[in-house]
Amino acid sequence: MQIKRANIDHVKSIIDFQKKMAKETESIDLNPEILSKGVQAVFDDSSKGIYYVAIDNNKVIASLLTTYEWSDWRNGCILWIQSVYVLPEYRGKGVFSKMYQHLKSMAENSDEYLGLRLYVDRTNVKAQKVYDKIGMDGEHYKMYEWFK
Repeated sequence: MQIKRANIDHVKSIIDFQKKMAKETESIDLNPEILSKGVQAVFDDSSKGIYYVAIDNNKVIASLLTTYEWSDWRNGCILWIQSVYVLPEYRGKGVFSKMYQHLKSMAENSDEYLGLRLYVDRTNVKAQKVYDKIGMDGEHYKMYEWFK
């Protein structure tokens, strides 16, 4: 299995994964036009984020998006992990763990990145168990949000 930065050839897989994730986790049918433009925007402007993919036997089996949070307290950038999707038949096989280790290694060897963060829906107990298992701490912050 390879973990690498996604390129334009992976856009269709990423869009498909995001549709499936929204339906699976929140029972939402995403607007295909808005979703396509949103994914493409990341490839057009890397300041919005970077997608990573896991590839097994030339097949894209997982993807995630990293975005950036500037920390004035720490004078550095924290990578947020978002939009994680692993094909169902590959779940429980360490795919996300390998993707996480790739990002963690990248942060450890960087002067720019200080750490990794992610958020998870409170009802997504399976994902929380995965994050606990790889050593992430979910006890520090509680997230609040507002959307138009």
